[in-house]
Amino acid sequence: MAKRYLIIIIVMLILCSNVQGSSSAENDCSSGAEDTVSMKKLLKNLADTTGIKAFLSEKQEHLYRDKTVVEHGWQKLLMVIIGLLLLYLAIKKEFEPLLLLPIGFGTILVNIPLAGMGEITGGSTGLLLLFYQLGIENQLFPLLIFMGVGALTDFGPLIAHPKTSLLGAAAQFGIFGTLVGAILLNIIPGIRFSLKEACAISIIGGADGPTSIYVAAKLAPELLGSIAVAAYSYMALVPLIQPPIMRLLTTRKERAVKMRQLRNVGRAEKIFFPLVLLGLTALLLPSAVPLVGSLSFGNLVRESRVVERLSKTLQNELVNIVTIFLGLSIGMQMAAYKFLRPSSLGILFLGLAAFSFGTMSGVLFAKLMALLSKEPINPLIGAAGVSAVPMAARVVNKVGMESDPGNMLLMHAMGPNVAGVIGSAIAAGVMIALFI
Repeated sequence: MAKRYLIIIIVMLILCSNVQGSSSAENDCSSGAEDTVSMKKLLKNLADTTGIKAFLSEKQEHLYRDKTVVEHGWQKLLMVIIGLLLLYLAIKKEFEPLLLLPIGFGTILVNIPLAGMGEITGGSTGLLLLFYQLGIENQLFPLLIFMGVGALTDFGPLIAHPKTSLLGAAAQFGIFGTLVGAILLNIIPGIRFSLKEACAISIIGGADGPTSIYVAAKLAPELLGSIAVAAYSYMALVPLIQPPIMRLLTTRKERAVKMRQLRNVGRAEKIFFPLVLLGLTALLLPSAVPLVGSLSFGNLVRESRVVERLSKTLQNELVNIVTIFLGLSIGMQMAAYKFLRPSSLGILFLGLAAFSFGTMSGVLFAKLMALLSKEPINPLIGAAGVSAVPMAARVVNKVGMESDPGNMLLMHAMGPNVAGVIGSAIAAGVMIALFI
């Protein structure tokens, strides 16, 4: 009897152990299947988040100028190529490298899919968007740049020959010509600029990058990337754009005209000039005070000669640091859905036309002054009325020396060149006053 119970117990134990073994085996199989499924899902997620797939198949919807536009991955890839082109122009050709290099790199960064450099993702603000919010939306960076420009600029040639201020004003016809051109472009299908946007675009005609950015940030922030790239790209191309126009509108004899040596300007005159300039702006056009005031402060720091440390900081460290942030912030606005539009191509075309028109109006007005003035005036200096300081003045000097190697026009050209900076700031104030 005992043996029978023992045999029954042993059989039951064996059966129980088999059941438990099969159950654990099933659990192991089930666990292995889950692991396999999870691994496949992880690999798929990893593949879906690669830049390769995003460039090939990504689609995103954005609200741009009150319209919903679709941004494709291949468009971002094209913008990365454009960013590389800007780097090539900056490094290889040395076209305005201080700005084009950070703009080009910022263009690449903002168009890398899934990186989130120019947007808010998961509650975190992208680095480029942060730069833009801190320095462009509130117009801080352009104003700091203007302080540096003021500290770097000698107003002496303008003070010594105040008539040349008229040449700076004449070259600003490029601004108003661009305004008309922007409005006329509306007849082209796919291009539509409001009057406010046209005013922002028109400042390109002043050949002044910081002013263009300042006005665009106030009046047309969605067009800022295109406007900034057009302004700085054509500023870099001044040595290529201006000389053919200057030679076309002048004779060799006119280009060889030697002007009288400028008088020496005293320290007191240089100190009072920025103060008088600021006072007149405050009385007549307060909307231009932020730009003109920043320029005047930088120049007063330079000419006072009592704060050399501040002057050197404005001329070097501050300008260099702000230039880095400014360039990257502009690159943030070069997102594919903003830049790859017919309107952007229109802005680039207007930029070329604006620089050309500004150069023409300056040279022609200088020819008129030469006819009416008792003093000899070389009409080439009118081309320096665009505010690409000091590049335009150097181009004038170079073209003048082609006709007469001993004809030094650099200091004479600096007068209208500086006047062009002031003129573009005044024009910007007018545009802002119309809408703000």
